[in-house]
Amino acid sequence: MQQDRFIPTLPDTDRPRAARTIKPLVTAIFSATLALQGTLVAPLFFSRACAWADGGEQTFTIPAGPLGQALGRYASQAGVVLSFDASLTEGKRSSGLQGRYDTATGFARLLEGSGLNARFIDEKTVRLEKSAEINSAINLDAMTVVDNQLGTITENTKSYTPGVIASATRLVLTPRETPQSVTVITRQHMDDFNLTSIDKVMEHTPGVTVTTYDSDRSEYYARGFPITNFQYDGIPIIRNPAYSSGNTMSDMIAYDRIEIIKGASGLTTGAGSPGATLNLVRKKPTAEFSGHATAEAGRWDNYRTQWDIGGPLNEEGNIRGRVVGAFQDRQSFQDHYKRQTRAYYGILEVDLAPETLLTFGADYNKTIPTGSSWGGVPIFDSNNKEIHVSRSFNPGADWSAYEQYSHSFFTQLDHHFDNGWVSRAYYTYQVNGYDAQLGSIYYSPNANTGTATLGSGKYTGKAKSHALEVYASGPFELFGREHELVIGASAYRNHWKGNDFNFRSPTVDNFYNWSGDIQKPDWGQVRTRNDRLTNQRAVYATVRFKPTDDLALILGSRVTNYHMTRDYNVRNTGEVTPFAGMVYDLNDNFSAYASYTEIFSPTTFIYSDANGNLLPLEKGDSYEAGIKGEWFNGRLNASLAYFEIREDNRAEETGYDYVNYRSIYEAVKAKTKGIELEVSGELAPGWNIQAGYTHKVIRRDKDNHKLSTEEPENLFKLYTTYRLPGKLNKLTIGGGANYQGTTWRDIYNYSYDLVQHRQEAFWLVNLMGKYQVTDKLSATLNINNLFDKYYYSNIGFGSNATQSYGDPRNMMLTTRWDF
Repeated sequence: MQQDRFIPTLPDTDRPRAARTIKPLVTAIFSATLALQGTLVAPLFFSRACAWADGGEQTFTIPAGPLGQALGRYASQAGVVLSFDASLTEGKRSSGLQGRYDTATGFARLLEGSGLNARFIDEKTVRLEKSAEINSAINLDAMTVVDNQLGTITENTKSYTPGVIASATRLVLTPRETPQSVTVITRQHMDDFNLTSIDKVMEHTPGVTVTTYDSDRSEYYARGFPITNFQYDGIPIIRNPAYSSGNTMSDMIAYDRIEIIKGASGLTTGAGSPGATLNLVRKKPTAEFSGHATAEAGRWDNYRTQWDIGGPLNEEGNIRGRVVGAFQDRQSFQDHYKRQTRAYYGILEVDLAPETLLTFGADYNKTIPTGSSWGGVPIFDSNNKEIHVSRSFNPGADWSAYEQYSHSFFTQLDHHFDNGWVSRAYYTYQVNGYDAQLGSIYYSPNANTGTATLGSGKYTGKAKSHALEVYASGPFELFGREHELVIGASAYRNHWKGNDFNFRSPTVDNFYNWSGDIQKPDWGQVRTRNDRLTNQRAVYATVRFKPTDDLALILGSRVTNYHMTRDYNVRNTGEVTPFAGMVYDLNDNFSAYASYTEIFSPTTFIYSDANGNLLPLEKGDSYEAGIKGEWFNGRLNASLAYFEIREDNRAEETGYDYVNYRSIYEAVKAKTKGIELEVSGELAPGWNIQAGYTHKVIRRDKDNHKLSTEEPENLFKLYTTYRLPGKLNKLTIGGGANYQGTTWRDIYNYSYDLVQHRQEAFWLVNLMGKYQVTDKLSATLNINNLFDKYYYSNIGFGSNATQSYGDPRNMMLTTRWDF
C-alpha cells in the first residue's frame, strides 16, 4: 500500500523568477514597515489597499522539472495552501509556467497532461486529485499544509522530518539547505509515542539530555550547555533558570512541532546559551472542520483527556479558528506525590485580503502538584556512607507544592507581495509564574539516630514579557542571479519580581521511616525581594547568495543592545553577532556545509564570584561543518556534523557560600569539541525513524580539565515505527532505545570533602503499538523503560549533594477518536 507522503509547497534551492532590480526590494521593505503600522493602528487599511491587482493575476516564473516541486513553488508564490498525496506526482514532470495568471488558470496550465486537477476547497486552500476523483470525498489523512514563514506544518504529514524550517536564520530552507544542525520532533512523532509534555519531547530528542532536579524542575542540555533559550513561533522569550516558571512544564497539546537549533543561535535569539535553542511552533486552524478527542489511562493512576477542534467559522472560510484543551491527573512512583495539569489554547485567523492574514491567539498552562520534592534524595549520611532507599522514597513533605503557570497572548500580521516578498509583524505578551511552598529532606541524616533536617521555604513570583518583532524576506537580483534577503528588528522586555520568605529547618524524627507527615512552618516575613528588568533591542539581516546553482552562501549579523536594571545594572551595547554559512551541493543527494557564528550571554545574579560580584560577559565562537543528505523528495534527511565551541568567561562553580546561600563561580576559558550524526524521516513506505548519536568533550583551557561531566560524553537515541503492509495495515508497531554514557561529577560529602560521584552507562528501551480500529477510532499502547532499569536523572544537585531516580517501567493506553 502506498504510504501517504508530503512535499513542501515552498520554493526550494534555486527559485528562479522574473528578473528584478534592487528598487522593488526597497519598495517591499518600505511596505513591510507599513504592515507593522497596520498592526498597531489600522488593520482595515490592508483589507482595502492590498487587494489583488489585475483581477487576481500574478507574474510567475516556474522552471521545468519534477511536477511536485513545480507545484510547490507555484503554491508558495500564489499564497495558497496545497495538499496532496505525493504518490500522485511521482515520476511526472512539468514544463513550467511563464507569465501572468490567476491562481486557477496557473494550476490548470501546470497540470496539463498530468491527469490531475486542482480542487479549490476555498479561495486559499487547494486539494490535488486525479481527474476522475474530482467529486470524491476529501482524504484529510494525506493533507499537506505549509506556513510560508515558519516552515512546514507537520500535522497530518505522517512524517518524522520537516519539509522546510526557518528557525535557524529566518530563511525558509530545507534541512539540507540549512548550514547548521536542526532537529525537529514532529506532530506524528509526538502522537506515536504519547509525548504530551516538553520533558518527554526532550527525552526523545537526539543530542539532548534531561536532568530533573526534583519532582517539578527540569533542565535540558545540548552539547554540554543548559538550554535557556526558548522561542514561541520563532520569537525569543528568556527563561529564568533559577526559578522554574512554567517553561519546562509546557503541555504539547498546543504545538505542531518542536524545533531544536543545535549550537549558537545568536542571529535569531540575541543573548543566550551556545548549546541549543528550543522553538515551540503552535498549531494552526484547519481549512475544513476537523478535530479529535482522546482518553488515556496509565500506571500510577495516570489519567488524561484532551480535545482539539478547528475549522472555518463562516461560509466564505476566510475566518478560521481552533480550540484545544487537555487535563491530566496523575500520581507517581514517588510516595505521596501527585500532579494536575491543565492546558488550553485558542487561535483565530482572519483573511483581511487575499494576501493579508491577521492572527490572534492565547494559551494557558498550569501545574498543581502536592508532595513536591525540593532537590532529590541525600547521597551521603553523616558517616559519609552512600544512602540506598527505594525509588518510591519521596523526600518532600506531604504539603509541599511547587505550582507553576504560564499564559500568553499573541497576534501577528502577515502580508504577501506580488514581487515575492513577505512580511510579518508579531507581538506576544507572556506571563510565567510560580508559587512554591516547599519542604524536603536534602540534608544528610544522622547515621546513628536517623534524625534529619527538613529544608523548607516559600517562594513566589512572576515574570511578564513583551516581545515585538517585525521582519520581511524575499528575493532580489544581483549580477544576473537571484538571491534572498531577510531584514528585521525586535524589542523585548522582561520584568521579573519575586519574594523569598524566611527559610525554616524543622527536625525529622526518622529519615528512614519518613512519610511526609510534618507541620507546615510559619513562613513569616519576606526575606528577599527580587526585582529585575531586562530590555533587549536588536536589528538583524540575513542574505543568501546563490553565485552558482550548486553553491549557497549565507551571511548575517545581529546588533543587540542589552540592559538589565533594578537589583543589578548590566549593560551591553552594540553587541554584534555575526553569522556565516556555506552549503555546496555535491550531487543530487549530498551537500557539504560549514558555518560560523557567535553568541554572548550577559551574566545574571546566579553567577557571581566569592566577593558577590557578577562575572563578566560570557562570549562564545561556534564552528560547525559536515555533510547533509536528502532522499525521496525530502522525506528522509541525514547529517554528519563536527562542532567546536570556544568560550570566554564560562561560569564554573568553585564552592558554596553557606552564609548567603549561594554558589561561588569563577570565569574560565573552555573549548567544546564533538560530532553529531542524525537521521530522520521515511526509510521506506510506512517506516519512520528518528535517530542520532552525539559525542562531545569540554575542556578547560588552563589545565585541560574536563568540564560538564555530569552530562554524558556519548549519547545515542533511536525511535522508529512501522505500519504493517497488506491486510495487517491497521497495525503499527514501534519502539525506541536511549543510551547514555558514563557520567560523573565532584561533590561534597558530609565532611565537606570533595569526592567523585559516578553513574555508569545505561540503556533505556521503549515500545509502542497502535491499532486502527476504524477510520476514526484508534488505540495506542506505549511502554516506557521496558526492562525497568534503575537509573538516576541527576547525580548531584545543590550544596548538599542530592540525586533523583528516573521513572520505573510504566505504560499508557490512549484511545483517539477523529472527526
